[in-house]
Amino acid sequence: MKEMNCCLTLVCHRSLEERLVDHLLEHPDWAISFVLTRNEGGSRKEILPSMLEQVRGRSQRVQIDTVMNIDDARALIVHLKIEEANPEIAYWITPVIEYGRLA
Repeated sequence: MKEMNCCLTLVCHRSLEERLVDHLLEHPDWAISFVLTRNEGGSRKEILPSMLEQVRGRSQRVQIDTVMNIDDARALIVHLKIEEANPEIAYWITPVIEYGRLA
């Protein structure tokens, strides 16, 4: 089994949720599991599609976190940059010191 040594976080507008989840589900060899959280956020580069979001200055976002191998995380990012080149999708990779199950 590969070492699970990083956490890849993807953040995007909620309208892109299904597309990103589909990419993860299509590549179970890279992303074994993930957690999806719905939240709100904003940035200077963000495009606010609805009038309500423009008034509020933020939009409904989705955050997807997956603990995975660093090489697989980089491969997934390369794949997403080709298939979903979109400035509305942000990502970051953080180290994971330990990963496991309680049972």
